[in-house]
Amino acid sequence: MYDVIIPAAGMGKRMQANKNKVLLELSGKTILEHTLQAFQDDNNCRAIHLAAQSEELEMFRTFALQYHKLDVITEGGSERQYSIYNVLKAIKPCEYVFVHDAARPFVTRETLQKLYAAVQLRKSAIAAVKVKDTIKRVHGTEVKGTLNRDELWQIQTPQAFEYHTLLAAYEKAERDQFLGTDDASLVERIEKVSIVESDYDNIKLTTPEDMYFAEAILKKRGII
Repeated sequence: MYDVIIPAAGMGKRMQANKNKVLLELSGKTILEHTLQAFQDDNNCRAIHLAAQSEELEMFRTFALQYHKLDVITEGGSERQYSIYNVLKAIKPCEYVFVHDAARPFVTRETLQKLYAAVQLRKSAIAAVKVKDTIKRVHGTEVKGTLNRDELWQIQTPQAFEYHTLLAAYEKAERDQFLGTDDASLVERIEKVSIVESDYDNIKLTTPEDMYFAEAILKKRGII
């Protein structure tokens, strides 16, 4: 089985909300509750671990009344990477660890199952979708080239790893003072990482406009 780490300590300034964006509501539930539910319902998930702001620790602990898999809630750091490392060091060693964005509430059971199967075979696997648009390399305002779209993927979460692989990657990043853009960027420095194709609904809610897309996804799923 796997444990999932969900960093929820960011303020999400781009959302322009007056509180942590994962506490904004969608169809009567907070964004975080939608995210928690996906892992609560997955039989392969053993435990859910949150990283939270110090002033929100007690409030987040109340979620454990509804989501019994919610186990360790750890104070987050100044960067997402530090928050995840804090949790990784706090939890009991397990076989596999998923890392998932708190503000990505639409991950499907199919994606979770595909990731779990892949990580057992390949040690490291991350959710992604193929890039739809043409991507150009630009310096200033001058186009320097067009990238091969067939080789480009838009990376999402969850990202799944063997526990000891992820821990070793974080320990190396700490030694090297390396700050990555996601967990895979740390693991890529020591191991190969594989892609698992996800779906385009698995969006991260970052700006106010994303909330309109979120409502459209809920309507499509018959939730509202």
